[in-house]
Amino acid sequence: MDKLLIRGGRQLNGTVPISGAKNAALPELCATLLTPEPVTLLNVPRLQDVATMRKLLAHMGVQTQSHGERGGMSFSAAGAITPQAPYELVKTMRASVLVLGPLLARFGHARVSLPGGCAIGSRPVDQHIKGLTAMGAEIAVEHGYMVATLAAGRTRLKGARIATDMVTVTGTENFLMAAALAEGETILENAAQEPEIPDLAEMLIRMGARIEGHGSSRIRIQGVEQLHGCTHQVVADRIETGTFLCAVAAAGGDVVAQHGRIEHLEAVVEKLRDAGVAVTKVADGIRVQSAGAGQLKAQSFRTTEYPGFPTDMQAQFMALNAVAQGSALVTETIFENRFMHVNELVRLGANIQIDGNVAMVEGVPALSGASVMATDLRASASLVIAALVAEGETQVDRIYHLDRGYDQMEIKLRALGADIERVKS
Repeated sequence: MDKLLIRGGRQLNGTVPISGAKNAALPELCATLLTPEPVTLLNVPRLQDVATMRKLLAHMGVQTQSHGERGGMSFSAAGAITPQAPYELVKTMRASVLVLGPLLARFGHARVSLPGGCAIGSRPVDQHIKGLTAMGAEIAVEHGYMVATLAAGRTRLKGARIATDMVTVTGTENFLMAAALAEGETILENAAQEPEIPDLAEMLIRMGARIEGHGSSRIRIQGVEQLHGCTHQVVADRIETGTFLCAVAAAGGDVVAQHGRIEHLEAVVEKLRDAGVAVTKVADGIRVQSAGAGQLKAQSFRTTEYPGFPTDMQAQFMALNAVAQGSALVTETIFENRFMHVNELVRLGANIQIDGNVAMVEGVPALSGASVMATDLRASASLVIAALVAEGETQVDRIYHLDRGYDQMEIKLRALGADIERVKS
């Protein structure tokens, strides 16, 4: 397995281009199943999960092609489509559940393996099943697969009012795609509001869907009989943006995160400013200026659904707190097993204690390089940030986690002045 070698102590300066959001690209790749006409996506990030999803679509019979420039990819689901997502292709990717809605909506049946992904807590699919059942689907879980068909006598899904028991991003996305081709009106209550949701909705609207209220907790969809092709640019990744903001805050320097949208990161930006970091909106991006770890003030925060502090930024900000002045409480409310990075940060010299879903972080004057192991996607990013400020050399192992969510992170950091290299297995 590849690993990263990082020698800390260098400030970061320059401009870093932010790639398209993985959490927008994955449902948008699935949305190409909704039409037989060609769909082109721009700014698609070069990530393992994207490659896996593309392989899954190709397995089903979707024709895919990369254009190289601007992260462009084209898709055509015009031929014979096999509406099955086998375990072998989706076992590493929880987003695979997103093919269920489009397959049901267009083809009336699907067989989709229960998804895999990071080991950071339970991710039940019961909300997906509940919502799609309300729309006229019959879904059984058999031998690790969701087997879905339309109810007897139906040729299309039907509109419904869907109120999920919890806010679910992938559930909202699945219902959006399914409702676009359903008969009648669908109303989504308690819908997720993350920026990736309205980005998917805007793509569907370009394809001919009739959607209102996206970006709010109540979305209304009027189903249409068919959708057409379109060209759509994937929104910039707010978590990649936030990760680079935290990296510059901890290491010090002056960087513009090109394409980053400050309005998608308000909770994180507020905490960075309180910590003593200058964060400003500039033309086509965000500028972050920091004197480095020694000048930061530790900040307590609590993760919650968007627009609150994102759970996907918890580990990165904890790495920043580890070298800030003072102490802070970090409360994780989304996933019950998302402090696995703490033991690795402690190996670098961090002072962190865990009590249930709360981590108590006491800032230390310096971290020291060591060998550490990534345990999940965002944990790996926190270790990179800590390594950038640690004295000496840090080896970060199992970075296949990092590759699932960051497009060439070490190349981007090296261009900003970091001493970082990938060691091939």
